[in-house]
Amino acid sequence: MLYGGSRSGKTFALVRALIVRAAKAPESRHAIFRHRFNHIKTSVIFDTFPKVSKLCFPDLRIAISKTDWIARLPNGSEIYFCGLDDKERTEKVLGQEFATLYFNECSQISWDSVLMASTRLAQKTGLKLKAYYDCNPPGTQHWTARAFVDRRDPKTRAPLRDGENYVSLVMNPDDNRENLAPEYLDILDALPDRQRRRFKLGLFTGELDNALWTYESVDGARGRGMKLGGAAAASEMCERVIVSVDPSGASGAEDKRSDEIGIVVAGRIKAGHYVVLADRSMRGSPAQWARAAIRAYHEFRADTIVAEVNFGGEMVRHTLQTEDPHVPVEVVHHSRGKAVRAEPVSNLYAKGEVDHADTFTELEDQMVNMTTAGYMGDRSPDRLDAAVWALSELSLGQTVQYYGMV
Repeated sequence: MLYGGSRSGKTFALVRALIVRAAKAPESRHAIFRHRFNHIKTSVIFDTFPKVSKLCFPDLRIAISKTDWIARLPNGSEIYFCGLDDKERTEKVLGQEFATLYFNECSQISWDSVLMASTRLAQKTGLKLKAYYDCNPPGTQHWTARAFVDRRDPKTRAPLRDGENYVSLVMNPDDNRENLAPEYLDILDALPDRQRRRFKLGLFTGELDNALWTYESVDGARGRGMKLGGAAAASEMCERVIVSVDPSGASGAEDKRSDEIGIVVAGRIKAGHYVVLADRSMRGSPAQWARAAIRAYHEFRADTIVAEVNFGGEMVRHTLQTEDPHVPVEVVHHSRGKAVRAEPVSNLYAKGEVDHADTFTELEDQMVNMTTAGYMGDRSPDRLDAAVWALSELSLGQTVQYYGMV
């Protein structure tokens, strides 16, 4: 595994290694996986892969089919591109056997998905079978740290029987300095310490003392959500869907001084089974965030919008129903601290009762920074607050003041 800071060249190096293997073994098959197909298309197929081909293999004719998203080499070798969020395509890809598997940005991929794909690392070509991984290091309890740093089974914590095969190398932006704008390194240097350690220094970060959410519980929610087939499919399973809004003092998208407006969509599939469907948080004017919340309401055919009104009072309800007077709005007033409100919801995660239909990086970062002593991240955890309101209403029947339709 290559892990380290942002823009350090990890993906470039591993794409090059994969093409070298494909060129060496005629008729061999290789696969690059990422959590979402749209991400592998934009970052690998249309960006890194063409750069590697041009710079490292100028005389090798590689054709990428936009019909089946397979790169084909003159010697008959194939490189498959697959997003694990596309269930139908994933099943087709995993119907093949491969000589190489590459899990790009693997911190967003569940360990169960890695194990499933690894069963297809079986093509007999003369090459030694290999699996490549890369990521910006998440927390020390994430499966990437357990497998590649501790060399222990991410589930059982027992030493890996083939631990010597789990080799890692750190690559950081300083190693790739000649290919980066100097200003980019300055931006990384200016990040808060926790983010700088991850994205500049490439360090796995330890969990905070008394954290309400662990990396394990968040990773579990994401892993289980993969089986739901995406947000649209998951929303169809729900018996109740809520759009939750946690406003801030932002006056527009350009107002970087204010916190974001948390807008999170969540649903209840059944008692004891809940799912976060979308995170539409943003900075914007009251009219802009109201429109975003109402779009989410219609997109997911939600039952109601829940809005926290301690900031702005009646203005919040009025803003939403000015945009669409037919949308039901429930309002909540908080009288307890954020950590106290969040704890019952974090318990749902600890019991495995909440799934994530997608990877919500910013929301998940806020979760692991919430402790019993309060929030330890930067600014305010608006995304987390919105998620807590939604999941509280869905699971605990939190008492709200209901305004309904006007």
